[in-house]
Amino acid sequence: MRLFLCASLLVIGLVGCATSDNQTALPSAPPIGEPGNLAGMDASRIRVAFGPPQFIRKDGQIEMWRYDGPNCKAFFFLSPAGPSLAVKHVETLPHQANAAADANCLQGLLIRPKAVS
Repeated sequence: MRLFLCASLLVIGLVGCATSDNQTALPSAPPIGEPGNLAGMDASRIRVAFGPPQFIRKDGQIEMWRYDGPNCKAFFFLSPAGPSLAVKHVETLPHQANAAADANCLQGLLIRPKAVS
């Protein structure tokens, strides 16, 4: 009888674990929309505009280029487009609630020619 009681409690406990809602919520997706002048831009043009990235991550044919500024970071996601890579998505941290990329951040990361003295 004791064995039956222990087995019953174990089964009830396992059923309770299986039906409990222990799921972790996924983070929300970034807002849609790409900065108009960057979507589809060739990788070589990104390097001319922003310089070499501080970090590159490759996942198969997809690359993520990270640029670090004093107040923000930009992430360019590039995928194959013909013989080169092209920008498919851009995000910045921080960014506003209604856009994945902050225009002021991207503007601040652009390479600017230094004045000749």
